[in-house]
Amino acid sequence: MYSSSSLTPFSPLPLSLKDGECRGWAELPSELTSSILSRLDSIDLLENAQKVCTSWYRVCKDPEMWRKIDMRNSGDLGLNLETMCRHAVDRSKGGLVEIDIWHFGTDSLLNYIADSDRNLRSLRLAMCSPITTDGLTEAILKLPLLEELEVSYCSLSGESLKVVGKSLPNLKTLKLNRIGFMRPSYESDVDALAIAETMHGLRFLQLFGNILTNVGLNVILDNCPDLEHLDLRHCFNVYNVVDLVMGCSERIKVLKLPYDLIDDYPYAGNFYDIDSSEDDSPWALMAADSYYHSFAGTYGLFEDGLFEMKHNEGH
Repeated sequence: MYSSSSLTPFSPLPLSLKDGECRGWAELPSELTSSILSRLDSIDLLENAQKVCTSWYRVCKDPEMWRKIDMRNSGDLGLNLETMCRHAVDRSKGGLVEIDIWHFGTDSLLNYIADSDRNLRSLRLAMCSPITTDGLTEAILKLPLLEELEVSYCSLSGESLKVVGKSLPNLKTLKLNRIGFMRPSYESDVDALAIAETMHGLRFLQLFGNILTNVGLNVILDNCPDLEHLDLRHCFNVYNVVDLVMGCSERIKVLKLPYDLIDDYPYAGNFYDIDSSEDDSPWALMAADSYYHSFAGTYGLFEDGLFEMKHNEGH
C-alpha cells in the first residue's frame, strides 16, 4: 500500500549483471522494466517512477500498465488523488480491468471511471465517505461486466444493493464491510435479502460488521448455491453459524465466524463496544433501515479516534 514514506524519488542506480557488466536501470529492455514497475502501485508510478528517466516514462505511458489501477493510500498524502486517478484511467485507453480506491472516491470520479471503461471487472472502494448511495448505484449500472465489487465503509443502502445485484449478472465476489456493534440492539436483514434475491452466482461473500440475523443468513445460504467463501466476522447478531452452515458443508470451503481473528483483514477491523441503544451511543434513535446508510461514512471519525473504539483481540 502506498504511504507518505513512499514519496522518496527514485533514481536510476547502476545495475550489476552476472557477466560482470554494469548497466543502468534505464537501459533494461522495456519488457523487463514493465515487469518491475508493474509491482508498484499507481500513485508511485505517477508521482515517482515516470519521472526517473525517458525510458521509464515511456513504459509508464503504456496502456498495459494501467489495466489494474491501485490507488490505495493512507488518506494523508497531500496529493490531488482524484486528478491522478482520472489521469491513470485516461492512460488505460479503455482497457481498465481492476481499480482499487481508498479514501478519496467521489460520485463524479466513479461516473468518470464508468463512462471511460465499461469493461471493468473489479471495483473496490474503501472509506470513501463522499460517495453517495445514488452516485455509487448510478456508476455501477454502467458496469454490467463487474465480477468483483467491494464497498467497505461507504454508503450503500439495502434497496440500492438490490438494484446493484440485478444489474450485475456476472458478480462472483461481494465484500460489503461495515463497522459493527459488539452488542447491537438493531437487527436488519435488508442487505441479506437483497443479496439472496439478486446475487445467486456469488462464490465469495464478506459481510464484516453486518447486523444480519440467522434468518438473513439462512436466506443467503438457500439462494446462493455456488457460495464457497463466507466471512461473517463481527456479525454479532448471528449465532450457531456452524450449525446453520452444516447442510452446506460440501460447498462452503472457507467459513469465518463472528469472533474469528482478523489478522488478514486489510482495514482497522474495529467495533463500537457499547450497546447501540445506550445513551452515549450517537445512533440511539436511528432506525435499523437507515442504520447503514447513515453509519457508513463515519469510518474516518473512528480512525481519528473521535469515538472510543476497542479492537477485537479474538475470542
